[in-house]
Amino acid sequence: MLILISPSQIDLPAGTVIRVPATWQEYQAVAQQRGDRSVPRIKYCRGEMWLMSPLPEHGKDASFLADLIKVLLDVKGLEYDAFTPITMTLPESGGIEPDYCFYIDHLEQVRGKKRIDWQVDPPPDLILEIDVTNYSNVNDYLPYRVPEVWMFKAEALNLYRLEDDAYRLTSVSRYFPDLQLPSLVQEYRSIAYQQSSSQAIRQFRQQFSG
Repeated sequence: MLILISPSQIDLPAGTVIRVPATWQEYQAVAQQRGDRSVPRIKYCRGEMWLMSPLPEHGKDASFLADLIKVLLDVKGLEYDAFTPITMTLPESGGIEPDYCFYIDHLEQVRGKKRIDWQVDPPPDLILEIDVTNYSNVNDYLPYRVPEVWMFKAEALNLYRLEDDAYRLTSVSRYFPDLQLPSLVQEYRSIAYQQSSSQAIRQFRQQFSG
């Protein structure tokens, strides 16, 4: 399939990433033309627009890891709201579409809201990002000051926590400090691919049922 970006149509083969200079207005126009479709993914940062058409692997990992996070939150008895798809924008500055957002500590501030004003409302407490095609960058979330980002890349989970004005790689999540998350994800993701995602999540949940 040919790559096509026009005022009336956007077609990108799966796995394609395009990076072009763009204004905020051009980014908005392309996002509006895409409409409610979730493909291609679009982001805007520092005068550049990125477009990405995800591979099936991307969707499988995003769904599986989001389900895993939900199990952990349930086990901890933490209230949360999860959002996907969602677009985070700061006018004239940035636009990003994380795979999943979780409100935990700041749930009360957004409870019941159908729209979130990223200039006024708090950012998500935890973001999950799957990067198969070198499209994602944890620093895309700096303008929003997201406290914790899980970046799954090269078949490994990397945890980042916001410290002052930078993201630092860490092995410990602020929400699940007693768990070795990278190794747990590797173990149960293998089950998801060898058997099924439902089997992996079922076994993962049983680990905490005793």
